[in-house]
Amino acid sequence: MPKLLFNKVFCFAVIALVICLGVSLAAADDVDDGFGPARSVESRYFTIYYSPQLDPLVLVQQLGINAAERILAGEQKPPALGNGYSLAEALDTLFLRVCDILDMQLYSYRGNIKICVDQAQLAGIYRKIFDKDLGDAKSFYIYSFNTVYVAASSFRQGIVGHEIGHAIINHYFVVQPSIKVQEVLAGYVEYQLRRQAAN
Repeated sequence: MPKLLFNKVFCFAVIALVICLGVSLAAADDVDDGFGPARSVESRYFTIYYSPQLDPLVLVQQLGINAAERILAGEQKPPALGNGYSLAEALDTLFLRVCDILDMQLYSYRGNIKICVDQAQLAGIYRKIFDKDLGDAKSFYIYSFNTVYVAASSFRQGIVGHEIGHAIINHYFVVQPSIKVQEVLAGYVEYQLRRQAAN
C-alpha cells in the first residue's frame, strides 16, 4: 500500500511541475520587453521580429549568407526572395551552421529573434528587463524568454551566430553549463563564422 501511495504522490508532483513549467513558459511569451510594434516572419527554427523601419532584404545582405554556406548547411534549393522570407531562410541557414560548428544538432528547436532598429532601442530593452546598462554589448540572449536581441547595425553572422550559439547550448544540455563555458563555446562559434566569412 505505501508503494501505491508513493506512486500517486509522485504522479501528482510530476503533473504539477509540468503545469507550472507550462505557465512560466506562457508567461515568458507574454512578457513586455519594450520591443514595441514589429513585423514578424516565421522560419523553421525562429519567429523573427523586426522593427517596421527595417528592410528584411537589407538585413539579409548584412548577414552575408552565401551559396557555399547554404550547401554546408544541407540546403539544396535556392532561397526565396521578397516579403522577408529570405530573412527567415538566412537565419535558418545560420542556425544549422552554428549547430554544425558546435556539433550539437537540435532538430525541434523553436526560438525568437528580435532585431532592434538601433543600439538605443536594444539598450532600452536591456534596461527594462535587467534594470542595468547594456554597456558595449551589441546583442544578448535571454534563456527564460528564449529570445536573441540584436541591433540592426550589428546584424552580422558572427554576432548573431554567437547568440544563436547560446540558445543552442542552453537547449542542448539537460544541465546548463556555467556562463563561462557558454561564453567560450559561443566565442568559438563567432570565431569560426568570422574566419569562414574572411575566406
